[in-house]
Formats: sequence, structure tokens, C-alpha cells
Amino acid sequence: MANESIHLISLGCAKNLVNSEQMLCRLVDAGYNIVEDADWADVIIINTCGFIDDAKSEAIEEILDAAYLKEAGRLKKLIVTGCLPQRYAEQIKAELPEVDAMVGVGSYQDIVEVVSAALEGKEADRFGDKNAPVDEVGRYLTTGPEWAYIKIAEGCNNRCNYCAIPDIRGSFRSRPMENIIAEASALAEIGVKELILIAQDLTRYGTDLYGKMRLAELCRELSEIEGIEWLRLHYLYPNEIDDELIDEVASNPKIVKYLDIPIQHINTKVLQRMNRRGTSESYRALFKKLRERIPGLVIRTSLIVGHPGEGEEEFEELCQFLREAKIERAGVFPYSPEEGTPSEQMPDRCDEETAQRRAELLRDVQERIIDDYNFSCMGKTMQVLCTGHDGGWCIGRSYADSPDVDGMVCFEGDCEKGDIVSVRITGISEEYFEGPALEGEMVEED
Repeated sequence: MANESIHLISLGCAKNLVNSEQMLCRLVDAGYNIVEDADWADVIIINTCGFIDDAKSEAIEEILDAAYLKEAGRLKKLIVTGCLPQRYAEQIKAELPEVDAMVGVGSYQDIVEVVSAALEGKEADRFGDKNAPVDEVGRYLTTGPEWAYIKIAEGCNNRCNYCAIPDIRGSFRSRPMENIIAEASALAEIGVKELILIAQDLTRYGTDLYGKMRLAELCRELSEIEGIEWLRLHYLYPNEIDDELIDEVASNPKIVKYLDIPIQHINTKVLQRMNRRGTSESYRALFKKLRERIPGLVIRTSLIVGHPGEGEEEFEELCQFLREAKIERAGVFPYSPEEGTPSEQMPDRCDEETAQRRAELLRDVQERIIDDYNFSCMGKTMQVLCTGHDGGWCIGRSYADSPDVDGMVCFEGDCEKGDIVSVRITGISEEYFEGPALEGEMVEED
């Protein structure tokens, strides 16, 4: 049985984290020791993101840090997995000789064999079929136990002009519904209360396996699992949000009224250059419908500024839309040209300095919207999932807060991790809501 120690660094998105957890599960089952400190590791595995320049730079920095440990004689092997080797295997081989093995996105299931081969000094690279059915395997949960991501599909078919994800991660593949329900049931048994459904495009779920969208049905099935109290939906493609899904979100008490809907822009010309299927009119109509039919809805979106075709007029339209729509959560990103994508070859791209300036201006608009939303929450009662403690305080998240990207609630009370309690919001700091937990029966959201 293996007895080497392994430290795994997971970079990038939540979907990547699930792959990291699956690799950890296989490694633990094979007898490897998982350590939190890289200094104590025999093997370091870096599960990388290779989507935009910042993510690639972060991955390379982590590789170089691990290479230093190897040069110092404190590390036996360095293994790089995920999107970066999938996209840049030859460059890594030529420029980072400290890397002992690479694993592409179609070979996460081979991680035990890769580690074993690398430790024996054998060739260990694995690049399996990135379009194969989604691997079904257990997980070594790193987020909970009170909440967990659950990936319902892999890959993407949308082919946005600025995005390399379909080339990196493959075509869209749904997991069979029974497999998702089985995994969710197992997570509930270990105390998970909140499931965050993730995929590159949740709304397309089921189209490849069943010939139609079945996200609403999946949500109904998941909400029947005893112990699961919250379902949160991430990455809904706006053009595929239909009335069935809206009705399910509105009527299902376990689906938190928080939807992550990346629109990227609002100007129709820019959307067409991006190869997005929506228009300014369709996006505005969608948000109006969602607000009308889902009371208390909090919306998160992603916005790209500086894409080819965006001038000052198009940018101002985006700013004005954000002011009017009052989207509570928005990630704003300057356009990053990705190798091999159609957008990279387009003319009319603004310079990097202008893109950064526009991003800062749009973030200023968003900050004012967030301030107004936060002020509107003063005095309200919110349901909060307790995720930990800090001194004499409990820490948690409300329905309006997704992990790592939104805020927290810091409250006084007596509760355990995983409890869902009612908190009256009486104060606001830069990153926290504050207030007392209310005793007695659970109180409905104000």
C-alpha cells in the first residue's frame, strides 16, 4: 500500500474543485496520505485553470513555487493536472522540466496510476478523451460538511467567440439523473444542507441524454432528499431559462432565490460579436420577468468590458443597464484575448488600459448598487446557514450569498455548523451583515 504524502492545490472554478475532490478520493482509497502543508509532501499535484491570462499566471506561479521545493530536495515529484496541460502540454514539457507528469481533463480517473508511475520514474502523462462520459467516482469533500458543490454536467456547446472552454473541456455532457440523485443523497447523509448545482451551462442539462431540458425536474427530485435544505443554481445560460424553470424556482421553497446568470454584455452588437444568442431586448425582458415572478430574487451575473466592437457608446449602455436592472451581484472583467478563439482575431478591440479603466468604472457602478441593496436589508430577517465560528460569533451565509464570491453574515447566537437560523440584520460592515439570531420557530424572510 502507498504511504507517500500528497499535497493537492486546486485552482480555478468550482467545477475544477470537484475534479480535485474526486482525485483526492481515489488517492485516499489507494492509501496515500493527504497533507495540508506543501513542505511535508512527497508529491504535489496542482490542478490548474487555463482559461484567462490571470489564471494561467497563477498556475505557473504555483508550479514554480513547487519546483523550488523540488530543487531544495524536499519534494519527490510534481504533477500538473487540468486545463493548463490540456491546452499547453508541449509548452509545459519544453519550458517547465521540473514537472514530472501531466494529466489532461479526460484522465482525472488515472491519477493513482500517474502518481505511482511518476514515483517509479516512469513516463506518466495521461491525456484521455475529453469528450468521454462524465466520470462517476466518490469525493473527498473539502467544502463542508454543511455545503457542497455538485456538478451535473461537463463541457460546453455554446461556442462563445471569446471563450476556449469547449476546446479545453470538451462538448456538453450531462450526468444521468439517477447518478446525481445518488451522489446528493450520499452528501446529505454526511450532513450537507446546501447543494450548489454547477455546470458550464446548467440550463442545457438533459438535452444530450434525454432530448430535452430537465433541470427543473432534477431540482424537484433533489428537493425530495431528506436533509437537503437549500439548492443553489450557478451558471444559467439566459436564452435557455424557460417558464418551467422559472415556475420551479418560484414555487420550490428549497431553491434559494439566487440565480447566477452570466450575460457578459447588454449591447446587441457586442453580444453578436461575442456569439451570444441573446439581444439587449431579450435580456431586459428576461430580467423583468424574473423579478416579477420570483419575489426577493437576487441575481448574479458576469460582465466583460473591452471586447472587440465595444466603444464608449456600447460601454455606456452597459453602465446604464446595470443602474436600471439593479443587479445585486456582478463580476466585472476586462476582456482577455484567448489564443485560438475567434475574438482574438477581431479588429476594433480597445487597448488594455482602456479595458481596465472601463472595468473600474463599471465596478464603481456596481458598488453603489450593492450599497443600496445592503441598506435595504437593514432590519430584515434572513435565513442564514451557519458555516463556522469566529471567537464568540457565528459565521454564515444568507440565501443572497454564494461562497467565495459574496458576503457573509456574522451573528450572535448558539448554533452549530450546518444549522439554518433566522437572523435579524442590524448592522453592515464592509464584508459582513451583523445581527442577532432569533430564538424560537423559524421566521420567514421579510
